[in-house]
Amino acid sequence: MAKHIFVIGGVLSSIGKGITSASIGFLFKRMGYSVAMQKLDPYLNVDPGRMSPFQHGEVFVTEDGGEIDLDLGHYERFIGQYTSKDSSATSGVIYERVINKERNGEYHGKTVQVIPHVTNEIKLMLKKVIKNNDVVITEIGGTVGDIESLPFLEAIRQYRLDIGYDNTFYILLTYLPYMKTAGELKTKPTQHAAIKLREIGVLPDLILCRTEMNFDDEVFDKIALYTNVDRNHVKLAIDTESVYEIPKNYYIEGIHELICNHFGLEIKPVDFSVWDEFLHQVKHAKNEINIIVCGKYVEHQDAYKSLEEALIHGSAWNKAKVIIRYVDSEKKLSDKECQEYFKNIDGIVVPGGIGLRSIDTIMQMICFAREKNIPFLGICLGMQAAVVEFAQNVCKIENAHSTEFDDNCKNPIIDLMLEQKYINSMNGTFRLGAFPCKLKPDSQMAKIYEMENISERHRHKYEFNNKYRELIEEKGMHITGTSPNDLLVEIVEIPTHPFFIGVQFHPEFKSSPDRPHKIFMAFIEACKKVKSLRVKN
Repeated sequence: MAKHIFVIGGVLSSIGKGITSASIGFLFKRMGYSVAMQKLDPYLNVDPGRMSPFQHGEVFVTEDGGEIDLDLGHYERFIGQYTSKDSSATSGVIYERVINKERNGEYHGKTVQVIPHVTNEIKLMLKKVIKNNDVVITEIGGTVGDIESLPFLEAIRQYRLDIGYDNTFYILLTYLPYMKTAGELKTKPTQHAAIKLREIGVLPDLILCRTEMNFDDEVFDKIALYTNVDRNHVKLAIDTESVYEIPKNYYIEGIHELICNHFGLEIKPVDFSVWDEFLHQVKHAKNEINIIVCGKYVEHQDAYKSLEEALIHGSAWNKAKVIIRYVDSEKKLSDKECQEYFKNIDGIVVPGGIGLRSIDTIMQMICFAREKNIPFLGICLGMQAAVVEFAQNVCKIENAHSTEFDDNCKNPIIDLMLEQKYINSMNGTFRLGAFPCKLKPDSQMAKIYEMENISERHRHKYEFNNKYRELIEEKGMHITGTSPNDLLVEIVEIPTHPFFIGVQFHPEFKSSPDRPHKIFMAFIEACKKVKSLRVKN
C-alpha cells in the first residue's frame, strides 16, 4: 500500500510548503522509493491558467497539458520526474466534478453535501496518483483556519481512518517570527496552528519550524508541550541561501528517518554527490554573467520562477553566477535609459507573456541584441517578437506585426491559424503540453540538442505565418525547427550571430539542477564568450 505524506501550512501563507514537499520527495526518491507529488489548492479557480501572474505567479505546464500551480515546477526540479494533470486539483475542480455528478444523477437524488460528497471527491484525487508508487506526498494549499481549506483538511482526516495510521503522516510547517523588541522567537503562531488542526481532528506527526536562526532546547520543549507533539518530532527548518540546500538540511535533521520509522520503511542511503557539486558551483562561481529579462510580469518575484531557476542551472554548470536584471516590457525606455540598461550586458532573454498592450520595449531589446551581437533567447512571445522585429527592420516589410497586438496589421507575421479563428473558448486555441519538433540538420539547435527530434512543452496560441517563411529565410533568419509535418514553425535562429535563437516552446519547464536544459547551457556559454571578448577589448 502506498504511504501518504500530507504537508500543511500554519497561519502564514508563502511559508514554503512547496519546497518542503519537494525536498522530502527528493529524499525518498534518492533512497530508491517511487514517489508521486500532488498539490491540492483551496481556491475556486479551476486552474491557474486564467489567473493573473501578478497575483499567483507562474503558470507551470505539465507534459500532458495541465496548467498547474508553480509548486509543481519545484516538484519536478527536485525529484527529477514529470507530474501530470492529476498531480493538481483546486476547489474549483472538485466542486465542478461534484456538481456534474449531481446533474448526471450519480447521487440518485440524495442531498449533496460537503461531507461526504465533496470530501469523497477529494479522496478520489488522492487515489489517482497511488498507482505503482511507494510514497505519495500531497501539499495542502492555503493556511490553517481558512474556510476554503476545511474540506481538504477534513478529507485527509478521513483518509487516515480509511487507510490507517501507519500509512499516513501529517507534517505541519510553521513560522517562528523573531521579535527584535523582545529579543526572542515567538511560538504562538505555531501553537495556534496546531490547536486549529486538533479542532479539525488532524494531529501533526511532525512540526517543521521555519526560522531565520537556530533556537535552543527550551524553544523545542515549549513547542512540543503546547502542541502535544513528541519533542523528537519538532524539527528545525532554518532559512538557507539557496532552496537547493534544504534537502540536505532535512537529511541532517533526520526527517527521512523519522518518516521511514513511522511507515516501517527501510532507511536507505541518499546520494547527494551531483546535488552537492551543483551547490558548490552556485556558491563559488566567480565569473558573473549579467542578463536582462524583459517581460510583462517582472513585478511579481514568482512570475518567471522556472526561467530564473533554469538560468541558475545553466550558469552553475558553466561555472558562472547569473545576475538577472528585470525590465518591465510595458515601460517605455528613453535613449538614456536604454544606454544604462544595456551597459555591461552579456545576454538578453524575452520570456512568454499573454495580452501585452505594447511590445515596443521588447522590440528595443531584441533590436539591440541583434545589432550589437549580444546573445539573445526568445521564448514563446520572445520568439514571435524576434520574428516581427526582423520583418520590420531587416526585411523592411511595411506594417509587419502580430495580430495579438494589432488586429488590423496588413502583414501579420504572427497570426492565428485559420482553424483557430473559429474557436470562441478562451483556451480553445492554445497549444498546451508537450509537442514534437523536428530540427534542421547542422543547425545550431541540432548541435545544442545533439539530436534532430525533440519534444518540448508549449503554452501559446499565435503561430508564425507561413506566408512569410521564404522572405524571412532569404534575409538571414533561418527556420531550424518545425512540427514533424512542417506546418508549424517552432524555432528560428540567425546563424551569423553569436547566439540569436527564438523558440515557441518553454524549455525552462524541463530544467533541473542535476539536468540543466541544453538551451540554457548553450545560452550562458555564449554569454561568457561575449563577455570575455568585451573585457579583452
